[in-house]
Order: sequence, then structure tokens, then C-alpha cells
Amino acid sequence: QLEESGGGLVQVGASLRLSCTASTGSIAGYTMGWFRQAPGREREFVAGINWTRDSIYYADPVKGRFTISRDPFKTTVYLQMNSLKSEDTALYYCASTQLRSVDEFLTPSDFHIWGQGTQVTVSS
Repeated sequence: QLEESGGGLVQVGASLRLSCTASTGSIAGYTMGWFRQAPGREREFVAGINWTRDSIYYADPVKGRFTISRDPFKTTVYLQMNSLKSEDTALYYCASTQLRSVDEFLTPSDFHIWGQGTQVTVSS
């Protein structure tokens, strides 16, 4: 199981850092991803990072603003979100997969373990 934290209500331009930990087991060896889902919209793949950190993906809307990282020794993956926009408002999920790399073609069905999500609300 995965557990997200760090969401909240912030203003446009602010920053947040989301964290994802393994409540049971470990994320060691897994490729990790962050997804988001806004009301009435499909779940969107936002960022991903593999175990060796040599494959990293960002969706176009977040490039240059979000940074994904992982600390395998602490079983945590992070999503640093800067310059937040109102369109970033969504429920953010972390998920894991055994795939060895990440790219724009990955979908939610490629990830098999999910957290419950943490809400990010950006007000203008």
C-alpha cells in the first residue's frame, strides 16, 4: 500500500511538496508515478521516475514547474510543485509499477499499487 501526504489549499504561484511512502512493504526497485484527477476529467499521468533515476517523465503542463525525486533508503518519492496554477487543482495519487522506464505512453492501467490520494487546491 502507498500513502500520499502534503496536499493542501494554496494560492496561485505557491509551492507544495507531495510525499508518497509505502505503508506496507517498500518502493525499492519499483518505478513510481504521480497522477492527478480533477472532477469530470480522466486520471492524468503527471510525472514518473524509475528505480535507477535515469528515466524521468513529466507531462507537458508541468514541465519546468514540477520535480519528481525519490529517496530509496527512506522509501519515499516526492513531487515538488512550484508556480502552482489553478488548473493544477486535482486529487493527486502516487502509484508503482514494475516497468523499468517511464514515458508519455504509460497509462493508469500500467500501475498496479495505488495510494488513496491527496487533494491539491490552488485558488486564484
